[in-house]
Amino acid sequence: MWEARADRARKDIAALAATGLGVTDLHAAAIRMVADDVGADLACWACIDPENLIISSMTSGDSSIPPEYEPLLAEAEYSGEDPHSFAALARHHTGAVRLSELSRTQREHSARLQTVWRPLGLEHELRVMFVADGACWGAAGMVRSGPNFTDREVELLLGVAPVIAAATRLAVRSEVTAATRGAVGGRAAIVVAGGEGQLCSATPAAREWQELLDAYAPGRFQTMMRIMTLGSRAAGSAGFRARLRDPHGRWAILEASQLDGPGEKQTAISIELASGERLLGLLLTAYGLTTREQEVSRHVIAGRSTAEIAERLFISANTVQDHLKSVFAKVGAHRRGELVARLRPESSATADPPSSAVQVLPPPPSGRTPPLRA
Repeated sequence: MWEARADRARKDIAALAATGLGVTDLHAAAIRMVADDVGADLACWACIDPENLIISSMTSGDSSIPPEYEPLLAEAEYSGEDPHSFAALARHHTGAVRLSELSRTQREHSARLQTVWRPLGLEHELRVMFVADGACWGAAGMVRSGPNFTDREVELLLGVAPVIAAATRLAVRSEVTAATRGAVGGRAAIVVAGGEGQLCSATPAAREWQELLDAYAPGRFQTMMRIMTLGSRAAGSAGFRARLRDPHGRWAILEASQLDGPGEKQTAISIELASGERLLGLLLTAYGLTTREQEVSRHVIAGRSTAEIAERLFISANTVQDHLKSVFAKVGAHRRGELVARLRPESSATADPPSSAVQVLPPPPSGRTPPLRA
């Protein structure tokens, strides 16, 4: 029975991916589908940047966490001390975990449980990671008052997680491809945050970002400032960078650095809509390219010949061609110009137009749903 439910959910989510939904709409629809089999008082699904494992956006189910608890949840997530953070689960290749699996001591010291879930009357949490080809694209956080999540429920979510991961990757790829089609301009958005991430000052453009994000999810902007402050503090002089998705599926680059001076430590945070080169790494990962394939692709985009690429990467020309063959297959291109057009459409107006960013293979005769391919 449970395998039949998981198979139905996989097919339904695969069908969703074929509609070309953005990440937010995709996750919202998938949450509703999963809720039929795995109930939760709160369901918050994250889109995670596979390069730095930072949450780029969150999508809630019918009920969402009260805004006053958002900063507490962010602090627990990025403090580096709370167990089972999404980043830690991704680094340790953990597919799913229940909060109840922590030891008694760990539960007593879990800020997420003690300062967020229990005050809200919730006791049980299940986290499931969405991983495709070794890259983490998202995660599900589900919480309820009781009873605890069963082994069957965990198995069902683990069964659909790969399809959700592939669908999320396709949605990200579609959004990033759209973002590279035009130049991005606008006024500078700068925030100066205090030691706890509270807003000390902000430019008008930053206030516009605040209104945009908070209209969609109250407290979201302050939560992001808290995340950036914590990240900058941990990174020190190196600074801290993250990517954020806005409610319209556009991507922005956030950069934070500590400000020197007497008194309370403050953090300067810039927000800039991203396109082109600043999103290229995410797009290459979304196509499922290996590290070496990404290096070769970057050289192709730069206009270098096979011999030049071979010399720069210290590999043979034949190896370069082998990598290119694999890249062409994954991206759906047949020649270099077409590859550049797909990866950098703003720089190749004369190239063939890119094909649909969403491709789902038809079910084989057996009726089983095949894996989604990026």
